[in-house]
Amino acid sequence: MAKEGLLAVVSGFSGAGKGTIMKKLLKTHDGYALSISATTRKPRSEDKDGVTYFFKTKEEFESMIEKGELYEYASYQGNYYGTPKAYVDEQRQAGKDVLLEIEVQGAAKIKEKFPETILVFVTPPSAEILRDRLVGRGTETEEEIRGRLARAAEEAALMDRYDYILVNDDLDRAVEELDAYLHSDHKNKDNKEIIEKMNRELAAYVKGDTQL
Repeated sequence: MAKEGLLAVVSGFSGAGKGTIMKKLLKTHDGYALSISATTRKPRSEDKDGVTYFFKTKEEFESMIEKGELYEYASYQGNYYGTPKAYVDEQRQAGKDVLLEIEVQGAAKIKEKFPETILVFVTPPSAEILRDRLVGRGTETEEEIRGRLARAAEEAALMDRYDYILVNDDLDRAVEELDAYLHSDHKNKDNKEIIEKMNRELAAYVKGDTQL
């Protein structure tokens, strides 16, 4: 019987590039599986049901909650997001190391249920770069971008709960660092400088001291 795989949560600001990092990790490194979340948000043009997300109606999602079919769930910008139990259990039992791409609320719930879970938070080097990435996507209005930056400021206040802070300024390096973090015996807690920097810079956007 295969040794049960580890469980890791990868969180990060919207626009930090966490999804891109994990997709490349899965392509270049064996032994990983990416948990597919369920959500009630509307699919985007590039989304595929059962690949990007399991897309559910509000009624379907709430039925999953009632039946206890989710490890965690949260509401974010008016939509539900959650982690279905079945896929995670299946992959870990097969010996795969399972990555969960979920936000800070969900990360705390997973850590509570599974204390051995490794928590990684992805951030760009600065709030300005984060803002530029959000603008560069061209998918959101200025008001929506302000909302995402305000949400990022809230998330930044919880970065110190994570085992590792992964600064995404080079994709290949970030992928290798994530792989190393997940198989290290030592948690890197020397994250004070980047945590303080992001908190300070994001707070300036929220207060209006820095312009979009």
